[in-house]
Amino acid sequence: MGRFADRVRSLPRLGLGVSTEYGAGDAPGALDVAALRAAHPEFAGFLELGVEVAKGLDAHAARWIAAGLPTTYHFLDVNLDEPDDLDPAWLAAVTRLAHDAGAAWLCGDAGWWHFGARDRSHMLLLPPVLTASAADALADGIVALREATGFEVLPETPPGQVFVGDLDLLPFFARVCERADTGLLLDCAHLAIYQRVMGRAPTDGLDAFPLDRVVELHVAGGTEGEVDGYRFVEDDHVPRLLPATWDIYRHVAARAPNLKAVVFECERNPLAACVAPFAQVAEVWR
Repeated sequence: MGRFADRVRSLPRLGLGVSTEYGAGDAPGALDVAALRAAHPEFAGFLELGVEVAKGLDAHAARWIAAGLPTTYHFLDVNLDEPDDLDPAWLAAVTRLAHDAGAAWLCGDAGWWHFGARDRSHMLLLPPVLTASAADALADGIVALREATGFEVLPETPPGQVFVGDLDLLPFFARVCERADTGLLLDCAHLAIYQRVMGRAPTDGLDAFPLDRVVELHVAGGTEGEVDGYRFVEDDHVPRLLPATWDIYRHVAARAPNLKAVVFECERNPLAACVAPFAQVAEVWR
């Protein structure tokens, strides 16, 4: 498929978009993506489809696709570092769904979506073990998925409150990108949580990271909480971005030459609450 530096030139510039997953649009007070597109098309340039193969696409996604509007395919059901997870039936279903949706590329959190065999009752998301061998296994899975489907595959920096391994998160993903010769989906809110857990400033380490690999960014709100003296940030996609998330987003958006898409993850919030932060996100990229 050629080198990433060549492949990335053929990827479309999707602009600013919104994410969804099966059933999200039916939740009380959820964002109506069609209404967003009608009222503010500049904020809904594409729809990122969060997909579990076992569920497929819901009616909201189907209507968006039927209208011929741009999409990306965000997998929610594969451990990329486990070769057995890339079984023929799953690969065939992903390829078909992504083609039917007209997806620009595949992407998804590069962590553990399940323990043991894939099963809907095992749905979870944990970060990978941050070691060189884990990074290499993840990279090999990305290459295998890219070759099997014909789509570019962008691993996403995943959320987490506890991280294990002898590598930091950014060097881990730099190694993944180099070995897999791939682009990256950098989630600014997830990275902000990691930096906070590690006691670092939001943008620490980014100047040493190959930002030319960043093809897509996610931004989302989070809520600070405390339990028994332990302070944390819940990645709950409220429409209020924390300052650290803004810092990372501004830093990377200004320095990522291959940035093609930004998703504001606010799918379970009413439209009225999302318009102002959408405008702020758009202004930063402009």
